[in-house]
Amino acid sequence: MNTATATANATATAPPALARPGLYDVGRTDVPFTVGGFECVACDHPEAALQVRDLSVAYHGDTVLREVSATLHRGCITALIGPSGCGKTTFLGCLNRLIDLVPSSEVDGEVMLEGRDIRGRGFDVRELRRRVGMVFQRPSPFPMSIAANLDMPLREHGVRSRSEREGRMERALRDVGLWSEVGHKLQQSALALSGGQQQRLCIARALVLEPEVLLMDEPCSALDPISSAVVEDLIVRMRNRFTVVIVTHNLAQARRIANYVAFFWLRGSAGSLIEFGHSQQVFDAPRDPITADYVAGARG
Repeated sequence: MNTATATANATATAPPALARPGLYDVGRTDVPFTVGGFECVACDHPEAALQVRDLSVAYHGDTVLREVSATLHRGCITALIGPSGCGKTTFLGCLNRLIDLVPSSEVDGEVMLEGRDIRGRGFDVRELRRRVGMVFQRPSPFPMSIAANLDMPLREHGVRSRSEREGRMERALRDVGLWSEVGHKLQQSALALSGGQQQRLCIARALVLEPEVLLMDEPCSALDPISSAVVEDLIVRMRNRFTVVIVTHNLAQARRIANYVAFFWLRGSAGSLIEFGHSQQVFDAPRDPITADYVAGARG
């Protein structure tokens, strides 16, 4: 066999190369790649989990978010990036109507979940917040036992079977890597856990309700680097099982974990969505010069 033939045969039989860690292979959906040490499959042509159309928000009559439209894809991680005060957390709060709890807030536009506007008449807000869960910036366990932190939301949402509640609690704790650490002391106060453990417990509290979408508002910002890495790896493992929308000021983190990136920026006094696209495209070939400056560290 000559050298050319051998080279051709080797090329034909070689397995597909993995994409660079943290980047999203936009050309193939069947090629696995690694993110944060975990093997994933790129969600190149996913279904819409949430569709946002012309979303605007005002407080006391002053517009803080203006005419944002985006499709958030099922089973993918979308990172919301941009400087402080440009509407990222406000946008996040609109996706499960936590914004309704802010006095004087006014919301226009549509957020569609499976073809229904979540702000439409007759939409069950309680059920919405089960389907679209939220994890906040700082760990916020309830001042009660670890078990009660998970059991209470299940009871509130009508899960009466004790065996089902216990099974879902164990699954959620295993999902976040806490079962081996706290499974033998579930009656201990959740406040006795470390900061990283508390944040994972809060994630488990959302997962125990089996949501479709998980909203995360800077979930690693209050954690030390080791705990932050544990939570980041957990987020990556949730890819394909849940739709994750995460606010982060850590551009390296967004590059590592996100399939899609939404870049927000202040225009006038209101936040606007400047660019939305695949993570690799936004970071390596941004279409808007403001995006290019921001991801290069020249602005913001």
